[in-house]
Amino acid sequence: MQFKETQAIYLQIGDYVCEQILLGRWQEGDRLPSVREWGVRLEVNPNTVMRTYDFLQGKEIIFNKRGVGYFVAENAKEKILDYRKKHFMEQDLPLVFRNIHLLGMPWDAIEKEYENYLKQYESK
Repeated sequence: MQFKETQAIYLQIGDYVCEQILLGRWQEGDRLPSVREWGVRLEVNPNTVMRTYDFLQGKEIIFNKRGVGYFVAENAKEKILDYRKKHFMEQDLPLVFRNIHLLGMPWDAIEKEYENYLKQYESK
């Protein structure tokens, strides 16, 4: 994993875990790698991984079975989608709108680009 300097490492690890769940690579009830495993594999402090797991557990995306490990929670996909949609609406979309306004871009041009994007995406 290549970490970006623009976001906390524990959040980047959390994004990766969420992507694996959304892609279906980890299903509800699947056991996640241990904190130590992740620490070694990603070359990060186990406390960073623990912070990731605490964060995801707080979002009810994963849960802990004491003495056994962490597992993908029931309805994890829905929780991830809700969290990501909320984050997008609160953090990313206002920046997009600001740029549209500052660049003086007409809304119909934005719609056209979006439609082109959907066509390309759907053809994959």
